[in-house]
Amino acid sequence: MKTKLLLEIAITLLRARLKQTLVAALGVTFGITMFIALLSFMNGLNDLLDGLVLNRTPHVRLYNEIEPNKNQAVYLAQDHKHDYNFISSIKAGNSRQAIYNATKIIRNLEQDPRVLGISRKVAAQVFFNDGAVDITGVMNGIEVGQEIRFYKFGDYVTQGNPTDIKNLSNSIILGKPLARKLLANLGDVIQITTSAGERFPLKVVGFYESGLAEFDKTQSFAAINTVQKILGNSDSYVTDIQVKLLDMNQAPAVAKEYAAIFETNAEDIQTANAQFETGTRVRNIISYAVGITLLIVAGFGIYNILNMMIYEKMDTIAILKATGFAGIDVKRIFIFISLSIGFFGCLLGLILGNGLTHVINHIPFHPPAIPTVKTFPVAYHPLFYLIAIFFSFLTTYFAGWFPARKASKVDPVIIIRGK
Repeated sequence: MKTKLLLEIAITLLRARLKQTLVAALGVTFGITMFIALLSFMNGLNDLLDGLVLNRTPHVRLYNEIEPNKNQAVYLAQDHKHDYNFISSIKAGNSRQAIYNATKIIRNLEQDPRVLGISRKVAAQVFFNDGAVDITGVMNGIEVGQEIRFYKFGDYVTQGNPTDIKNLSNSIILGKPLARKLLANLGDVIQITTSAGERFPLKVVGFYESGLAEFDKTQSFAAINTVQKILGNSDSYVTDIQVKLLDMNQAPAVAKEYAAIFETNAEDIQTANAQFETGTRVRNIISYAVGITLLIVAGFGIYNILNMMIYEKMDTIAILKATGFAGIDVKRIFIFISLSIGFFGCLLGLILGNGLTHVINHIPFHPPAIPTVKTFPVAYHPLFYLIAIFFSFLTTYFAGWFPARKASKVDPVIIIRGK
């Protein structure tokens, strides 16, 4: 009964200052709306930018690095064991780019329960012949089915069918900027020259656009057996083994483990793309900071309105306490008022925030470097709404707690005597 009475009194006080109550609620609404819209848009943008790299990057990449031989004879000599030896012009100890015993490694990887998928790759430096000019580039021999499945290769082939490089012999997909340099159209035959001086004709069956223009200026893709044939190597020749894990966060540990077991170089996705993770983290911090600041500003609005309400309702508070209401009862009344403002403002803000994100997601956006994007990117995550609800109630609670504490300490004798 007492709780019901306190609620009735709180509702009466809310109605007495309806305009100010609505202004405070709209402040919370605006804060929640912009918080939801800002976080959804910024995370959608992060997903888009990260996807440009992460979609085409394996979680773990096994390869052979060409590096100077660390086992020099002078280091093995007993007479110079404790000396400081200075050696210059050290040559690479291993010129073999192919992974030794790749077939056996792949079979072992397929038995690992942490692995989602494996794909082979052959990367070769070639020259694209444009009349008397040779354009330096990279030819990637890929297993197109695996690339489509695990790395969304088909999404970046903007013209042509990506599976044609597998179905049509001696075919190639060119990066769009590279194709412009060569003035190559679909169906044209281009000439490439390998580092060994061998020349081969290849038919253009598609164009590739990853969104990274510098990358696309040098890249081309063909079936793995086509590149092996061009290089004059057997089917076992592989320069990269790309591993997709069930849990990407395990990549650093798994890469170290594979490097030790298979005696190859291993690079994890976090190391390969550390700069993109840093950019994503900074943008997220900015988004959350701005959104929470908006809610805190709305909380100050509620605080000011409740302070004014207490000042104007001193007589009412004094009468309540004089008629038997305890300080804790008065405190509950004003906290309920604050939370009510926060609840209705939050509810309307969630609805408007969701609507605004849908509006943003339907605004046309056609960046020339990313042809797959048609509208502004937006990420829909329930977590954003839960965070907004939590901070709106937290802010409005503390915005009401301090004025409520002040009201609970009002001495009715002093107020009535003053009147």
